[in-house]
Amino acid sequence: MKKWLFSMLCFLLLLLSACGASEKNANNESASNEKLQKVSVMLDWYPNAVHSFLFAAQENGYFKEQGLDVDIKMPADTNDPLRLVAADQIDMAISYQPEVVVARGENIPVQSFAALVRHPLNQLMVPADGPIQSPKDLAGKTIGYPSIPLDEAIIHTMVKTDGGNPQKIKMVDVGWDLIPSIATNKTDAIIGGYINHEKILLEKEGHPMRAFNPTEFGVPDYYELVLVASEKALKEKPELYKKFMAAASKGQKFVQDHPEKGLSILLENADKSSPLDQEVETKSLQILLPLMDAKEQPFGYQDDATWEKVAKWLFENKVVKTEVNAKDAYINL
Repeated sequence: MKKWLFSMLCFLLLLLSACGASEKNANNESASNEKLQKVSVMLDWYPNAVHSFLFAAQENGYFKEQGLDVDIKMPADTNDPLRLVAADQIDMAISYQPEVVVARGENIPVQSFAALVRHPLNQLMVPADGPIQSPKDLAGKTIGYPSIPLDEAIIHTMVKTDGGNPQKIKMVDVGWDLIPSIATNKTDAIIGGYINHEKILLEKEGHPMRAFNPTEFGVPDYYELVLVASEKALKEKPELYKKFMAAASKGQKFVQDHPEKGLSILLENADKSSPLDQEVETKSLQILLPLMDAKEQPFGYQDDATWEKVAKWLFENKVVKTEVNAKDAYINL
């Protein structure tokens, strides 16, 4: 009987000790989380392969190592990221280099602080078995696009550089129905679609595509995706953004070294309203990783000449109405 009572007493003591330890750990974790600096980052679109580095940094605790508690948000509208950053309603967002220049031209005080995808993903696409062998062959053809002035400027420059007449092509606003417009032959070509998304999806559906890189036909090489923040925030909290990039760089290195694991983390964080296709995202990441590599420079590095050329081209093609000082549009941390 005494043995039974002794055993029960030991059990209760162990249980109380475990509960106390659990409560202590919970309190420590809570206190630790309270010390973390809250940071909000808005994606350019729903989570996909290009965002793998962010989710890897979050999953592996790289942000916490920098003292950051990062909230990754999805935009309700494609115009939200820049608008909310400019209004200091979010700390940072993923946007597009040309859009940053356009915003600066409209006196919207945003700056890019990191280049994510260093080359254009948006490319002219035509059926692989069709008659269009180069941009000049678009004469008399219909090009579907999402009614974005940048896309018009890209096509105009590509056709003109290739020796064609831009006045002989027809641009048709198809919204974001780029895939059905080309798949059903309603258009002869599309611009505004990405080689790591629309092209992969079209080919998976049995529509092999030929893509023409704008940089091979007069369009300056530009950063497809960049990280942006308000000019005010970058001046007032530079250390915050440096810490964020330290963790983000580590996340990108992890994805480069472990692409399958990086994708699995992404898939676990996929938005339920926009489910991801593992095969598509695998091919997408294979395309993206080389285009995100800054070579001997650190991840996110931005080049003076790239910004100068893009700003000049956008002004010459009337995408921006006033000349923008390229040096004001970005900052290397």
